[in-house]
Amino acid sequence: MEPISERDIRSSFVNSSKGDAGRLSLPEMFDAVPWSDLDFFGWVDPKLAGRSYIVVPSADRLCGISLRYKVGGPRTAQMCSICLTTHANGGVSLMAAAKAGESGRRGNTVGTYICSDLACSLYARKKKTPALGRQFKEDFDVETRTAAVEDNITAFLARVLD
Repeated sequence: MEPISERDIRSSFVNSSKGDAGRLSLPEMFDAVPWSDLDFFGWVDPKLAGRSYIVVPSADRLCGISLRYKVGGPRTAQMCSICLTTHANGGVSLMAAAKAGESGRRGNTVGTYICSDLACSLYARKKKTPALGRQFKEDFDVETRTAAVEDNITAFLARVLD
């Protein structure tokens, strides 16, 4: 993923108002983001519990998604549906996004299970290891794992935009 600016991030949101996008908090280490290791940029709001964000690059633009999740989620082992990494003790959360457009304004949402820290790209590249879980099957190479991350996050984005 190419580096993106704060301004580009704030203007990319498809399921938030401009005011909400303007008030969101970027991660404290924004200047140290490992852009070349990311398929999408995701972070947990450092000031607002239960809120997180994903920015997905596509062929013609960036698409930002605002997400909500239950803080202190389930303490059982679960698998992320984006990178297929299994985490124990709340390492995966059910994250819900309001749908874009009129459907979202009517209250419709879509959800998926995602790594609570939104570091799917790093897990797929084996740059990060889950605390007590297991990573994607070892017989797949990094290219296969990252292609799966890209496909899965794009499919989730399509559900938000639908």
